[in-house]
Amino acid sequence: MSERTAIVVGAGIAGLATAGGLARTGWKVTLLERADRLRPGRAAVQIWPNGVRALESLGLAEALESVATPMPQLGVRRPDGRILHPTDDTVPRPVLVHRADLHDVFMSGLGDQVEIRTGFAVRTVGPTSQRPSVGDGATTCSADLVVGADGTDSMLRRRLAPAATLVSAGYARWRAVIPWFRAPNLSGELAPGAESFGDGHRFTFTALGTPGTSRGGLYWAAAVPGAARPEPPETQLALLRRWFAGWHAPIGDLLAATHPEDLVQETVRELRPLPAFAHAAEHGGYALAGDAAHAMSAHAGQGAGLALEDAAVLQHVLRGAVQGSIGDALEEYARVRAARITRFAAHSRKLDAALQARGRFSVSGRFAPRLLDRVALAGAEWVAPGPRP
Repeated sequence: MSERTAIVVGAGIAGLATAGGLARTGWKVTLLERADRLRPGRAAVQIWPNGVRALESLGLAEALESVATPMPQLGVRRPDGRILHPTDDTVPRPVLVHRADLHDVFMSGLGDQVEIRTGFAVRTVGPTSQRPSVGDGATTCSADLVVGADGTDSMLRRRLAPAATLVSAGYARWRAVIPWFRAPNLSGELAPGAESFGDGHRFTFTALGTPGTSRGGLYWAAAVPGAARPEPPETQLALLRRWFAGWHAPIGDLLAATHPEDLVQETVRELRPLPAFAHAAEHGGYALAGDAAHAMSAHAGQGAGLALEDAAVLQHVLRGAVQGSIGDALEEYARVRAARITRFAAHSRKLDAALQARGRFSVSGRFAPRLLDRVALAGAEWVAPGPRP
């Protein structure tokens, strides 16, 4: 069998997981990244049980276990600290991983079958009547397979599926990790962390690692109705302190201990309609993965998990594919992922509507917290694909 070649565009979670997964099954992979070097990202990311199973399928579960912190059952509280929804031990919980540690996990799994090219900003996508290719305006690279894992603003998706449009999710979101030496002490019933809601606002915090670990600290995430803020981080942090003033302890202390350089703001958008996840070419084809394929609201916390599922399914369907069968393998990928993502996106939209409701329809009732549990169960139900010849 002649050597199979793939180009993976984007070195985020979806791109690194896909590149390593293909390389470990015999593909020669070129990983293209527009930045001048591979950067791990900041703060931390949640990986739900489905994402952990995907990493196990990709051969990376042991490396993840060494750096992940299981998130406890937090329950749900009102801004004044009163319990809105008690903990439920039957609902699955994610693990929390510092982005730098997760980056190390992926880099350790790339092996010598992956060539990394930085400073390559894709501007052109080859016509599907030819071999799959991408170019930066000066150089064109071609392969049997091109995977677009280039994020929410994917150039590949815009070229291959222009009808898929990004729309605002209706809220802005921030994350931060406060290093241990600056972290306020947690005590009593709130020591494991808390999840709190009120009038469209959401604040979550928990420990990452244990005191003394170099990349550990207290992790928090906040969501606020409205658009992403264009102001500098110092102003954004001042706004967060104002918006969450009066919320139960230790939210004020956490924001007071946060420095502007700790802050990571996310522009939360979703794709409507979802694009086709695979596109045939004359010889081979294109696939979309991660946010390039299915950017959606962050309230469900499944961005990383769904991206890892994509990588695991791509590895599975392409494991035994030769040049002549890549198209059939990508059809299977598109069919399997479209069914899964369509179902989960419907759950995610219901959760968004509940969490962003304001006034008397807001989260002060019990519906939204219970919906959070349902979405967690829907996300965790994914099963990794079985062995493939």
